[in-house]
Amino acid sequence: QVQLVESGGGLVQAGGSLRLSCAASGRTFSSYAMGWFRQAPGKEREFVAAIRWSAGSTYYADSVKGRFTISRDNAKNTVYLQMISLKPEDTAVYYCAAEIHFRVDITRKHEYDYWGQGTQVTVSS
Repeated sequence: QVQLVESGGGLVQAGGSLRLSCAASGRTFSSYAMGWFRQAPGKEREFVAAIRWSAGSTYYADSVKGRFTISRDNAKNTVYLQMISLKPEDTAVYYCAAEIHFRVDITRKHEYDYWGQGTQVTVSS
């Protein structure tokens, strides 16, 4: 069983920054792929960023490339999402997720096995 707890959300003005954290349980955290997804009201949950266990491979949605950075600290069982130059359209509930079966495409939400409860990010204009 894997438990994921997000933190770091909040209200920020456009152009501002936030760093989200996701603390994971599980002794084999270092072997998980981890992803961040977001869901705005009335919209589907969408992919934001993902990172493989080795941290050598990262993936980003086109809408966040150059503004968001995903990273992980395996010693702390934590994955981060650094967000800069935030825009009102980034407003959503952000979820972290763990994929434990070494699936090929970790940009798809259906490939993930465990989810956190989400943290709200609101960007005002």
